[in-house]
Amino acid sequence: MTIARTGITARWLIALVLLCASALLSSATAADLPDFTGLVEKYGPAVVNVQATGNPDESDNGDDQDVPEIFKRFFGPNAPVPRPRGGSGQRISMGSGFIISADGYVLTNNHVVDGADNVTVSLSDRRVLDAKVVGTDAQYDIALLKVTATNLPVVSLGDSKIVKAGQWVVAIGSPFGFDHSVTAGIVSAVGRQFGGIDQQYVPFIQTDVPINRGNSGGPLFNLNGQVVGINSQIFSNTGGFMGVSFAIPIDIALNAVEQIKTTGHVSRGMIGVQIQNVDRENAKALGLPRIGGALVNKVTPGSSADKAGVQVGDVILSFAGRDIATSADLPPLVGSTKPGTKADLVVSRDGKDVTLPLTVGELPAEKAVQASLGNNPDASPANALGVTVDDITADQRKQIGLDTQEGVVVTKITGAAARRAALAPGDVILMVGRKPVKSVAEFNAAVKGVKPGDSVMLLVRREDATSFIAVPIPKKG
Repeated sequence: MTIARTGITARWLIALVLLCASALLSSATAADLPDFTGLVEKYGPAVVNVQATGNPDESDNGDDQDVPEIFKRFFGPNAPVPRPRGGSGQRISMGSGFIISADGYVLTNNHVVDGADNVTVSLSDRRVLDAKVVGTDAQYDIALLKVTATNLPVVSLGDSKIVKAGQWVVAIGSPFGFDHSVTAGIVSAVGRQFGGIDQQYVPFIQTDVPINRGNSGGPLFNLNGQVVGINSQIFSNTGGFMGVSFAIPIDIALNAVEQIKTTGHVSRGMIGVQIQNVDRENAKALGLPRIGGALVNKVTPGSSADKAGVQVGDVILSFAGRDIATSADLPPLVGSTKPGTKADLVVSRDGKDVTLPLTVGELPAEKAVQASLGNNPDASPANALGVTVDDITADQRKQIGLDTQEGVVVTKITGAAARRAALAPGDVILMVGRKPVKSVAEFNAAVKGVKPGDSVMLLVRREDATSFIAVPIPKKG
């Protein structure tokens, strides 16, 4: 009987200890969690709701090209999404923004106001003010608005360069039109490249803060109440929040704002190279000691890089003293550099680091190249790669806009390694390793010079894009 009572008492004591420990842990955990109420009360009034309206195009027939850009940011360009309309048939776009000066300058996303005829800003005190679009920049996805008012509440602006993964951040905005909704989370990563080619100059801040339609253009605060980013996009298959959100660093946005105020547009630096990542096969084929850097697959004639001596096949390791870990690191650094700035480019070439001084050029406002190529039935025999190629005729060169004499066209793929490397019929192979090829004979000779078991680097042009592809040479037997 005594033993039984002792056992019962021991169990109760254990339960009591566990209960106390749980209470203490809960109390400690609650104490460690941040309290956002002071931040929201102080800076929430500087966050606004932005509504943009515009008349639909006369050609509006309901196809995907007429889907408002604000929906494409969340659903993707091909998803079936609703078209918000006003009572008069107007298209309506709703987003968020924040006041950056007491005299009425408001910052939001370009895709919130893109194509709008009228823009209004709703304040927390229920005032609705007409807004003028001072200027926009599609590549940074920034729009600067101006309302006629004074003594407006303003946000405090922070430094996005010191943002680190794991830090708490807070978003205030109007998801689905619910004004001044507050959500919180942490920074998941910094320097992310996300979005289309038009936003390669934005090193996004990735967060797990719940962001939905209507949050676009709203501020992302740190715990000091400073804006470190502008909520812009989410990664989603459904159009709703799935744990991955992206914000434009405030430093990038303010750089655009100052240029818009001064010149009316945003200019970016350019050095004139097309680049790609260095993967394991690339590194092996180039004889690099490690994976990293940006592999140059095209140099624009007459550009800053061309004048500095940059060559196709170089691997860019640093720009202006900043290390380049991946190809995504380079465009934001170059783009944010003022044209005319002198900078050093360090590249790896033939196993050696080479420093190339250059002067940063200016990115043209518009540039586009379209190309296509048909196949010639008369082609060379397959080689060790299992790749059949043919010479390119003068008419084909003219058709694809190929302004050099280099290149052979791929007509057939039989090698498994070449197929895995995503080589395809219609591709134009410009170089094998560092050697330009002008004919079938030159191509086959260059490939024959690669030892079985090694990888060969092929500089491939597909439509208007050029990139290196590493293809292993199969071992015999």
